[in-house]
Amino acid sequence: MGMRAAVAGASGYTGGELLRLLLGHPELEVGPVTAAGNAGQPVTALHPGLAPLVDRVFAPTDPALLADADLVFLALPHGESAALVAGLPSGLPVVDLGADFRLADPGAWEAFYGGAHAGTWTYGLPELPGARAAIASSSRVANPGCYPTAVALGLAPLLAAGLVAPDDVVVVAASGTSGAGRTPSDALLASTVAGAVAAYKAGGAHQHTPEMEQTLTRVARGPVTLSFTPLLVPMPRGILATCTARLVGGATTTDLRAALGAVYDGEPFVRLLPEGSWPTTKATAGSNGAVVQAAADTHAGRAVVTVAIDNLGKGAAGQAVQNANLMLDLSETAGLTAVGVTP
Repeated sequence: MGMRAAVAGASGYTGGELLRLLLGHPELEVGPVTAAGNAGQPVTALHPGLAPLVDRVFAPTDPALLADADLVFLALPHGESAALVAGLPSGLPVVDLGADFRLADPGAWEAFYGGAHAGTWTYGLPELPGARAAIASSSRVANPGCYPTAVALGLAPLLAAGLVAPDDVVVVAASGTSGAGRTPSDALLASTVAGAVAAYKAGGAHQHTPEMEQTLTRVARGPVTLSFTPLLVPMPRGILATCTARLVGGATTTDLRAALGAVYDGEPFVRLLPEGSWPTTKATAGSNGAVVQAAADTHAGRAVVTVAIDNLGKGAAGQAVQNANLMLDLSETAGLTAVGVTP
C-alpha cells in the first residue's frame, strides 16, 4: 500500500489530471476524492478516461475526510482554499493549486482577487534557485499559476544573470481553453472558440500579473515591471509564452542560451532546444515537461524567450505532484514524464 493522496476539487480539469497522475504513481494512491458541487456523482461521469475509478463517487468536501490522507491536493477555485485549510491538521502536507497562498503582498491579493489575504506559503517552482530545499522542508506549498510557471522558466535565468533589464518585460502568452476551468460560459463554447484567437484581461488586468512580477523580482537585479497580454486559442490544453526584455551589455544569443543551459542542463523536466528550433505546445502535451528557446533580437535590442508547457501538467497538476514528491522525500520524477503526446 502506498501513501494516500486526497484531492479536493476533483471534478475540475485540474482535479481530473491529478487523479490521472496519481493512478500512475508508483508511491501514491488515490485517497479521498471530493467535489462540493458534484458530491454523489460518479467520478467517471466527469472523467470518463479514469476507468480504474469507475466505482468511486465524489464525496462532500469535508476536512475530516481529507485529514485521513497522507497528503492533500487542493484544486479549488481561488479564494476557497484558506477556509478548508483551517480545518486540517497543522502537520498534514498540503499542496494548494489555487492562488490563495502565492502572493506575499496583501494589497496585490486584494486588488486582483478580492477579500482578505490568507498568508504566504513556500512557492512551489522547483527549478528556481533554492526552491527544492525549501519545498522539501515545507508541509504547505503554494503551486504556481500556469502562466507564471512558463514565464519564470523563460526569464528567471536571464534576469539572474543580468542579461536583460527588469524594468521593461513584455509577455504575450496563449493558453488552451482548459485554463479557464470547467464552468460553462459563452466565451468557451466551441462555436465561439473554434477558428479564433482572442485576447482577454489585457492591459494589466490579469490576476497572474503580480505573481509573475513577484517571482521574477526575487531573482532579478531590481524590481520587475511586466506587461502581460494573455490569449485564448482553440486547443484544449497547452501554453506558449513569448517573453521579451531589453538586452543589457550587448548580450548575444549565445549568452542567453548559455544562461539557460547553465540552469537547465540536468533538469528532468525543462529542456533547452537546439539553436534555431522553437517550442511547440505539442512537445509538452500530457506531460510535466517544458521546452525553452531564446534569441537576441539585435535590431530591437531585446531578448526573445519562448516557453511551451502543458497548462494542466507543468502548469498545474504535474507540478503539484512534483512538489508532493519533494515534500514526501520521494523521487522528484515519480509518476511524471517530460515526454509529450503526439500527434
